[in-house]
Amino acid sequence: MKLKYFLLLFVTTSLLLACPKNPPTHGVLVFSKTEGYRHESIEIGQNLIRYLGDQNDFWVETSEDASLFHSENLKRYRAIIFLNTTLDILNETQEAAFKEYINNGGGFVGIHAATDTEYNWPWYGALVGAYFDSHPDGLQNTNLRVLDTAHVSTRNLPQPLPLKDEIYNFKSLPAQVNIVATIDESTYEGGKHGDFHPISWYREFDGGRMFYTALGHSSELYKEEWFGNHLLGGIEYVLGR
Repeated sequence: MKLKYFLLLFVTTSLLLACPKNPPTHGVLVFSKTEGYRHESIEIGQNLIRYLGDQNDFWVETSEDASLFHSENLKRYRAIIFLNTTLDILNETQEAAFKEYINNGGGFVGIHAATDTEYNWPWYGALVGAYFDSHPDGLQNTNLRVLDTAHVSTRNLPQPLPLKDEIYNFKSLPAQVNIVATIDESTYEGGKHGDFHPISWYREFDGGRMFYTALGHSSELYKEEWFGNHLLGGIEYVLGR
């Protein structure tokens, strides 16, 4: 399954170009600016989201240019995805434009290091739901536990779901969110949240919608069909479709 999905990810775009179809109706901005650690998986994550857009009627723009965060430009997008962003990536004017975007019904998806971002902006902390605190050394073999089998981001995931990735501990657990999946800390060493370790969640927030998954450090994970389905479900949720 992994090999099949990996091949589709990199060859389908050229095939789609030969098949005319109606232009996508929704736009998504994938933003990957980093001021701290830079993940090697950013490029393959961008490619995966482009592929998902090609297959699911939304167009994708990728950028690390924070000057795109002004009110008129953000109106072009139905969702903004922070893909492994780190630390302070927006100035105060750009922050205000992003907040206005969410207030006006925009969608936000955070992937992995999106919680390692904008520590000094409380509104963003409330939007994404938690801040990164630490992680065990290296990639961990563990199991994902699906709590919500009805939500679009998790309803097609197998149970149990073994995976290998860098597993975040958070400064505090997310509050007032709908948690769709947790990590089984009994399967690895270095977890700090015990029997209940949230890993993916969603909510309506301040006029818009958000979805976050702490998974997405490893490049290999983006080759897994189930992870593509997980991200697609989160994107579809914040698009309101």
